[in-house]
Amino acid sequence: MSRKIRVIVVDDSALVRSLLSEIINRQRDMECIGTANDPLIAREMIRELNPDVITLDVEMPRMDGIDFLGRLMRLRPMPVVMISTLTERGTEVTMKALELGAVDFVAKPRVGLASGLNDLATQIVDKIRVAAVAQVRRAPARDAAPAGGGAGSAGSTAPPSALLGRLSTEKLICIGASTGGTEAIKEVLVHMPADSPAIVITQHMPSGFTTSFAARLNGLCQITVKEAANGERILPGHAYIAPGGTQFHVARSGANYVAVVDDGPPVNRHKPSVEVLFKSAAAVVGRNAFGIMLTGMGNDGAAAMREMKDAGSYNYVQDEASCIVFGMPREAIAHGAADEVLPLGQIAPALIARLRGATDRLHHRI
Repeated sequence: MSRKIRVIVVDDSALVRSLLSEIINRQRDMECIGTANDPLIAREMIRELNPDVITLDVEMPRMDGIDFLGRLMRLRPMPVVMISTLTERGTEVTMKALELGAVDFVAKPRVGLASGLNDLATQIVDKIRVAAVAQVRRAPARDAAPAGGGAGSAGSTAPPSALLGRLSTEKLICIGASTGGTEAIKEVLVHMPADSPAIVITQHMPSGFTTSFAARLNGLCQITVKEAANGERILPGHAYIAPGGTQFHVARSGANYVAVVDDGPPVNRHKPSVEVLFKSAAAVVGRNAFGIMLTGMGNDGAAAMREMKDAGSYNYVQDEASCIVFGMPREAIAHGAADEVLPLGQIAPALIARLRGATDRLHHRI
């Protein structure tokens, strides 16, 4: 049998430490090799035991979990799964943790901690397994963060992109992502000009976190970024993010695209699901769509992205070297859904160049 995934649990709650270590030790493919009640003890333990993954509470005594994560990712990058609270501050801190290089997070239950964490056991161990194979990058120093790059600082924005000029309002850009996707989506969106075609996005995320994610992106981008609301018109210069815990797709109402947000069942185990959004784009948008598949585990959206291509869309897929997890992009490529496979940093420029080509053709026709 292959070597077990070795995990260190860092949490100031003795109950959470014991529950998490028990959940981990129940798995045949992983073991909890140590627990720490604060980051300073954890630092020594990591040095001594060299774990494959650590779980880290966002809010810790003595040293804030975020400060600890920032130092860890600069000095000794390793896969980290954050254990986050569902408070407003907790969701903002979680966004910061993902920006600093945490692979993923689990939302701590609000009530009934013991039963709640056990209900989350499958999700917790799945995320640890994904983290164990993720490509983790060293976080840049705080002040030298490149615009929109990897795990840059929240204040970084790309230089303003020149406007595209007159472009058909029928165009729609559709983005799907999962593990590692919050930073990958940021890298695409910060480069989009203020008059970009409308963008619709499904990022696998639980409810409560997408509001904070959208607000953070809105402060960095030239376009307006918001959570999608059921029935609203989808407008150019805007990006709409599927609210966590719902399904999101696009429909037509006369000449307009509208957002449909509902409580549909999980698809490919996900809610929101990329499959749902991309399927609607294939049916409703056709050759006016652009598809973008970014980093993520599993195969959600791959079959529907092929449907988009068959309906005439032009699709970009993130390459393996720049992915945190090359699951969803690999599946999209295997389904024959990709027109171009590119490093993350080249996707927005390639898309913008293609859109500029479309505006040039429009001017020539007039």
